[in-house]
Amino acid sequence: MNRPLRYYSTNRRVPPVSLAEALLQGQAADRGLFMPDHLPQLDWSRLSEFQQASYPEVAEYVLQHFTAELATPEQLRSWCREAYSFQVPLERVTQRHYLLRLDRGPTASFKDFAARMMARWMSHLMQQQAEELIILTATSGDTGSAVAHAFHRVPRIRVVVLFPQAEVSDRQRRQMTTLGDNITTWAVAGKFDDCQALVKEAFADPDFRKYHLSSANSINIGRLLPQSVYYVYAYLQLAEVAQREPITFSIPSGNFGDMMGAMLAWKMGLPINKLIIATNVNDEFPRFLQSGQYQKIVPSHVGLSNAMNVGHPSNLARLIDLYGGWLDETGLMREPADMVAMRRDLFATPVSDERTRHTIRETYQRHQVLLEPHGAVGWAGVMDYVHQHPDAEHQLVVSLETAHPAKFPEEIRQILQIDPPLPPSLSGLDERTEQYSTLPADYATFKRQLRQHLA
Repeated sequence: MNRPLRYYSTNRRVPPVSLAEALLQGQAADRGLFMPDHLPQLDWSRLSEFQQASYPEVAEYVLQHFTAELATPEQLRSWCREAYSFQVPLERVTQRHYLLRLDRGPTASFKDFAARMMARWMSHLMQQQAEELIILTATSGDTGSAVAHAFHRVPRIRVVVLFPQAEVSDRQRRQMTTLGDNITTWAVAGKFDDCQALVKEAFADPDFRKYHLSSANSINIGRLLPQSVYYVYAYLQLAEVAQREPITFSIPSGNFGDMMGAMLAWKMGLPINKLIIATNVNDEFPRFLQSGQYQKIVPSHVGLSNAMNVGHPSNLARLIDLYGGWLDETGLMREPADMVAMRRDLFATPVSDERTRHTIRETYQRHQVLLEPHGAVGWAGVMDYVHQHPDAEHQLVVSLETAHPAKFPEEIRQILQIDPPLPPSLSGLDERTEQYSTLPADYATFKRQLRQHLA
């Protein structure tokens, strides 16, 4: 009989908890991030049944490994059907190289996949709680809008979103600031890392212990589990499953939550050959993989792919933990990771803004495929990997397109002299009324404003 999953902190100073507790806590009390104490394995005798399955069916199969104590199978099936009511296209670009388009959800971003499932999990859990849940979320672009839409008007849950005032696109901002009701948005005069630090400080502040705070950022394990699903789905759609054909994924990476979803799928037995970690000008991870010395970037650089403007990715703590090391929340490497194994499994490459624009232009002209800045970083990562590994030219490689090009119309117009088609999810957004406050990147000010809001 399988033993129940428990979730330990990467800082290893608090007892393990259940999935329900990890979801509602968000961050562990010792400021570490929750990780499963073991990973259940995919049943290869059953996987062939899902080769032509719908996305909700694959999601149900993968997530049932984690939710036995959280919900009944019938509840999980209903949640998957409700959450994933949109298409998840795989677009062939060259030979066996594909794009996984994760931009067809309600906010045209890959963040919809996790946020919509988390909203259902947390709503279910709050039915058993006496108090109100306050979700604090820092966003570098798409997380805030996905979380805001997923939790909009969910009873007994309030959401506060912090975003860097000068580093989100107009449409990304409007997706957060035009909802109202239980959604509050604050623009921070700083970087995403400042927003993330404010949220983490609030979780550790004893003055907020009387409130039920949680997070919908990728520091919450509830973000990563649903994000593992689309790697399994892509594999089942494209690979020779009976031969367990290996697959390589290229992941545009900022806070590294998406990458950790892939790592969970890999550790569950998905036959991944390599993960390509493509960053923008914030290249702290490629430099770390090369040198073995981790040094965060403070302040983070402003890049064209704004959701990746992260100088100290939170989820590196989880990655280092998987490879036997210990990276604390400040960026201090307390115990070294197995760098030999990490270099074997991961290929990391930085992509400049100039290269990002070139990739958008070249891919559109050569293949009639329209990329946005983050997807372009991922596709440039594929090109770098193939250049260094020529045999990958004929291997199965999937690159993630994480947002819809229409979220960045000014850039697309400037690069290609065309207007990207507007998906229904963004229609009418530019005419809606915005409501948001501004504050400095200062914890005392944030604390005072948050206490007033909660009161």
